[in-house]
Amino acid sequence: MAGSRIASRYAKSLLDLTVEKGLLDTVQADMHVLDAAIEGSRDLQLLLSSPTVKADKKNAILSQIFKGNVSDLTLSFITLLTNKGREGVLGGVVNSFIDQVRTYKGIVLAEVVSAIALDAATLQKVNALATQLAGKQIELVQKVDSGLIGGFILKVGDKQVDHSVLGKIKSLKREFSENEYIPEL
Repeated sequence: MAGSRIASRYAKSLLDLTVEKGLLDTVQADMHVLDAAIEGSRDLQLLLSSPTVKADKKNAILSQIFKGNVSDLTLSFITLLTNKGREGVLGGVVNSFIDQVRTYKGIVLAEVVSAIALDAATLQKVNALATQLAGKQIELVQKVDSGLIGGFILKVGDKQVDHSVLGKIKSLKREFSENEYIPEL
């Protein structure tokens, strides 16, 4: 809990700085690069959480990895975190920053889970439905779960639309369990 609070505070400070400097979109793109790098590399996760690697060595490694891939402001921010011994919360800062940017821009996160990857036309229809549900601009994240058998589940904020085959099967099971058949004698 304390780690998420620290990450949120650093993310808020970075958000304020990027808005002030007019670099919000640049740093937002950098955060997506950092997120992909951290999620995709177990070695990077271990480096960030390692108490035995000194800050100057971590800074050198992180600079080699990200120099040219992220802006100078983002690289300076990573160096600041490392010098303060907070590099372990970098992943949390990245996620918190992305969430705070969505809030700042008034964007609602929507998630569609389908049995197979959706084609462009279907994705466009789902996007329109999600926008209608949210009443705001949305950012649609697509996930695939073959366990749904068919159809999709759309989550927008605290609303959920379940048009999956699995959802319909569960609904039928619930309906049959509540309405017991009693034959007439």
